[in-house]
Amino acid sequence: MSENNDMISKYGQIVLDCNDDNIKIHLLSIIGEIEGHDLAGNNVKTTKYEHILPQLVGVCNDSSIDGLLILINTVGGDVSAGLAIAEMIASINKPKVALVIGDSHSIGVPLAVAADYSFIVPSGTMIIHPVRLSGTVIGAPQTYEYFKLIEDRIVSFIADHSNAEKNKITEMMITKGLLTKDLGTILVGKQAVEKGLINEVGGICDAINQLKQMISKQ
Repeated sequence: MSENNDMISKYGQIVLDCNDDNIKIHLLSIIGEIEGHDLAGNNVKTTKYEHILPQLVGVCNDSSIDGLLILINTVGGDVSAGLAIAEMIASINKPKVALVIGDSHSIGVPLAVAADYSFIVPSGTMIIHPVRLSGTVIGAPQTYEYFKLIEDRIVSFIADHSNAEKNKITEMMITKGLLTKDLGTILVGKQAVEKGLINEVGGICDAINQLKQMISKQ
């Protein structure tokens, strides 16, 4: 128990193994801002990709772990780090279930769909919008092509790991009027299911039960 408490305090991780099914589940929480190559401010709650990636390698390599449960409440963050985490989650050959418990914005969308099955709570939100980078942006054709390349990577990943069509995702990304002074689309709860991004509306018990069913069928 002390080891689990230490993992929670340091990384927001825990292994769930006290159950009648004799199933061992690794819990991964993705909370706050996705921190990548640049450090966030001291007062910003972050998920650090240098913490997450080794955890995922451990899940893949540990034969005693049967499945992965991912809790998501993020406003987005570093695109490169977010996509790296999403690709890693998708590549793990064990049952994986994601639950959006609050927000899954921006690069949080690929993270939510990277699992084999996904849930969102009724009040949970997902936001899809064009790529934005902080700092000075050079107004040149090359800059536009760079942004377009990043957006294509994000859209392709979402389409490949959800039931949403690529053209529909692109349309949501550039929709006008839904976000104040910005492009994009906000989806609440069942709207994310209707758009094909998330499989079901549900909570933590639904997510755990779904994961256990997937594990038992292996």
